[in-house]
Amino acid sequence: MEKLLAQKKLTARWYERWPRGVPVGIFALTMAVTVLSVFAIERAEDQRQRAQMAQVAQEVASGIERGSNANAAYLRSSAALFATQQMVEAPLFRTFVRQLHLDGRYVGSDGIGWAMKVRRADVPTVEAIMRSGGLPDFRVRSAPGTGEAHVVPVMFIEPDSDRNRRAIGFDMFSESARRAAMIQAERTGQPTATSAVVLQQERQSAGEPGFLVYMPVFALGQTDPATKLRGYVYSPFNAQRFLESSIDERRLQGAGVRLFDAPDGAPKSGTKASGMKVSGMKAMAAIAPDENSGRVVHRPLDIAGHGFLLEIEAPATPMLSIMSVMTLLFGLLVATLLLVLARLLTQQAVEDRIALAWFEQQSSIRNSLTRELNHRVKNTLANVLSIISLTRRRATSLSDFADSLEGRIRALSATHDLLTQSDWGTTPVALVVQAELAPYAQDVLRHLEMGGPDVDLAPNDALSLGLAVHELATNAAKYGALSVESGRVTIRWEMAGEDVARIEWIERGGPEINPELRRKRGFGTELIEKIVAHELRHPVDLRFEPEGVRCTLLIPVRQRGDFAIRQGRPTRFG
Repeated sequence: MEKLLAQKKLTARWYERWPRGVPVGIFALTMAVTVLSVFAIERAEDQRQRAQMAQVAQEVASGIERGSNANAAYLRSSAALFATQQMVEAPLFRTFVRQLHLDGRYVGSDGIGWAMKVRRADVPTVEAIMRSGGLPDFRVRSAPGTGEAHVVPVMFIEPDSDRNRRAIGFDMFSESARRAAMIQAERTGQPTATSAVVLQQERQSAGEPGFLVYMPVFALGQTDPATKLRGYVYSPFNAQRFLESSIDERRLQGAGVRLFDAPDGAPKSGTKASGMKVSGMKAMAAIAPDENSGRVVHRPLDIAGHGFLLEIEAPATPMLSIMSVMTLLFGLLVATLLLVLARLLTQQAVEDRIALAWFEQQSSIRNSLTRELNHRVKNTLANVLSIISLTRRRATSLSDFADSLEGRIRALSATHDLLTQSDWGTTPVALVVQAELAPYAQDVLRHLEMGGPDVDLAPNDALSLGLAVHELATNAAKYGALSVESGRVTIRWEMAGEDVARIEWIERGGPEINPELRRKRGFGTELIEKIVAHELRHPVDLRFEPEGVRCTLLIPVRQRGDFAIRQGRPTRFG
């Protein structure tokens, strides 16, 4: 075992130096991997949603373009027919338009109308003709402040409804947005849409926005620009109805759609992940998403030569997808388990290291204890042999020899009991003195007085003191102050220096000492002056004064580290 302990290195490994930091680090690393995984999942989910939004935008744009192209085809066919006629009359117009829309669908528009170009001087004549033709309330209405040389009033519009009749007679050339589109259509000869306007069909001037698409009708064979243009066949569109009729809301999957008038500066098609909308522009029409998310896709549209902007807003989604939440929870669970496991392992490693150090220390203590025990046993046996030898030389009979030897052995045993109780540590002087004087202190006729500060002695020094007190007490009980009722024994001790204690034995009131006894050195005197003095490494001052015996002992007071061979088990490992 000692060899194994000697081969082991007691230096703490790196994970033992930070028993709490290592588990926390493992937890943080695991959570970092989890967070990166969640980030990758969310990024893939975001890309999937962007692709889905782009697909929705493409479908919506295709639906709007199909509707506008179908209407443009109707307008072209109408313009081709009306160009062959000398006069576009109401029966011809209604018959043709109704044949175009046998199913009653107008592709999101409010219908198809005819606006004839009229010189301002001919307006009364035109009004009279229209009134006689079945429109008694017909009147050309121009926007305020118009000074154009000719007007382009609405003559007919199908379907013939109360809503559409509100536009009859309105001079569309008098309004700037309509006029600009009509001039552009005349120049290009193609269907041309206006910018955002409020249709005359609306009851209020601030009603829902819309737009119109004009197709010019030219007289065949005319070369004079002033008379070549006969008028316009057109379609009015309410932007909201046009948007709703052009797309299937079920295909939106909860997304929102907004239509903006953007003739100039329309943003390029793409995803605006920041969620910013078209700044400073009001939507002409909108289909609200199930819940606003701020993530939009922009697509420019060209409807009859005019620029529009389509904005698709993705529906709101949870902050984290289900897969991300599951990954996060699983990562948290794994990180927690690893934290607990790492904590248990590092703690066990630290405890094993502490136990190994303690075992090594105990092994060293055991070796020292064995050596110390051998030394103390030898010393005790040497003391016993010395006591036996001296007792034998001084004994006058076998009984005297046995009694003296028994008393001295008992003195050693009493002190040994004290040392055993203190685990062979320090023993107070008071306990040693009380143990040796206990047989005499029980007698009420004995007068004993003892006292002093707390002084602790090493084991060997306590044995020597106990043996000396025993001899002094035995001598006092036979011949001195403890042999008579008037006798008194005083034992005082004090510190005579930093590492030396002085103990004084004083007898008073006992029988007068015979001068012969002063000169005669007995066994007790030799024991104290030789054996005890040798063990204490200080001379013993033993005097036989007329008043009684006085003995002064100087005993070294040593630090625990000078003699202690046992240490407590460490609580921490450094």
